[in-house]
Amino acid sequence: MRKGLALLLSVLITFVSVGQDIYTPTDAGSKVHFTIKNFAIKTGGDFTGLRGKINFNPAKLSTAGFEVSVDVSTLDTDSEMRDEHLKEDEYFDLAKFPIISLKSTKVTPSSTKGRYYMFADLTIKGTTRPVEFGFSATPNDGGYLFDGEFTIDRLDYKVGDKSISLQNKVVINLKVLAKK
Repeated sequence: MRKGLALLLSVLITFVSVGQDIYTPTDAGSKVHFTIKNFAIKTGGDFTGLRGKINFNPAKLSTAGFEVSVDVSTLDTDSEMRDEHLKEDEYFDLAKFPIISLKSTKVTPSSTKGRYYMFADLTIKGTTRPVEFGFSATPNDGGYLFDGEFTIDRLDYKVGDKSISLQNKVVINLKVLAKK
């Protein structure tokens, strides 16, 4: 009886695992990049430390879900002094808020094949706000490369103060490689 129950449980677990479309984002092959104008000159940086879980199947978008985050300590703007300044409490406040996260609330198809639309909650520095953006999902070596871009107002997330030299609008470009 126990062997039969164990076998049945094993078969069910295998069936459920194979039927799921769960992917893990990887740093290798991914890029989380932001761009902002400072003194009318475009500047930017990257985050790594990508973690999370992505449930995605283009044929089952009603079950799609993205929960991904980056590690604020990995901020790289090609200037160590600037990186350290941005990690202080005025900007990202690394000590209190070490993670930036994005969690989808809905994924819908676009009118263009291979393109989708995401509704999500973005959390930066303890503040969560909704974002919406289009993205592509390209099959890639047993996984997907997700590519999208959206714009936020940094002041909505309490990242810095009003400034004559630093623009409020920040463009965030996501290229996330996720594998099974």
